[in-house]
Amino acid sequence: MAGVSIVTDSSCDLPPELVDAHGITVVPLSIRFGDDELTDGEELSAAEFYARMDVFEGLPETAAPAPGAFEAAFRAGADVASVVCVNLSSALSATMASAQNAARAVGGDLDVRIVDSKSITAGLGTLVILAAEAAAAGATADEVVAVVEQNRTRSRIYGGLDTLENLRKGGRIGGAQAMLGTLLSVKPVIDISTGVVEEAGKVRTRKKQMLFLRDRLTESGAIERLVVCDGGAPDAEEFADVIAEVVPRNSFTRATIGPVIGAHGGPRIIGLAWLDPA
Repeated sequence: MAGVSIVTDSSCDLPPELVDAHGITVVPLSIRFGDDELTDGEELSAAEFYARMDVFEGLPETAAPAPGAFEAAFRAGADVASVVCVNLSSALSATMASAQNAARAVGGDLDVRIVDSKSITAGLGTLVILAAEAAAAGATADEVVAVVEQNRTRSRIYGGLDTLENLRKGGRIGGAQAMLGTLLSVKPVIDISTGVVEEAGKVRTRKKQMLFLRDRLTESGAIERLVVCDGGAPDAEEFADVIAEVVPRNSFTRATIGPVIGAHGGPRIIGLAWLDPA
């Protein structure tokens, strides 16, 4: 028995082709529209989610996976020496607690390590890919955990929101609370680099929001693994063009912000995730 299996949750927003290529197991969260509960990525795609949110009266809610879902994922990797499970920020979701409960349940049978990414969406996805690359290169469970913990201190993630309503009503607004009550024309920028929502800045227009994010990126110097993300944003290509002014297009990837983060970030969200210089 050898090797390390990598497990994460669906808030990582990794495309299926990357998940399959790296042999990653993804445990889905659920999205609720009123009494209607749908499994992220299985019963609800990102495109379907944003289309539904546009016409839904109210705000969608998210639900962490049950411990049993994680336990099944852990046991599916029973032919490996260890399982490393990297989850979205524990400050924003009960998902990690669910994974920890599952790890305790299988503790007598499997070596399972639960790691708080202190990140979300493409930031989490990047750490998961790094973990999978380390595992594929023959790293032990301790070494894989170390890779995640070392790189999460370099991880940066910023979001440009069209509205604060989803964050406010979902109770995830954190340090961005101070932006509430500002003029409706303000476009907020949030920083989730430490795993909690903090205010990064506020500007008057969407174009200035894009420029703010671009400038924050350039301040970081020789960054790595840049991901340009959006959640149902009609101006996503314009945003990518703005970023391409400072980073060549072949040096960044694109990602869709899925239902889990979109439910709290709201419609038309844009964002950047990267690793600061080592």
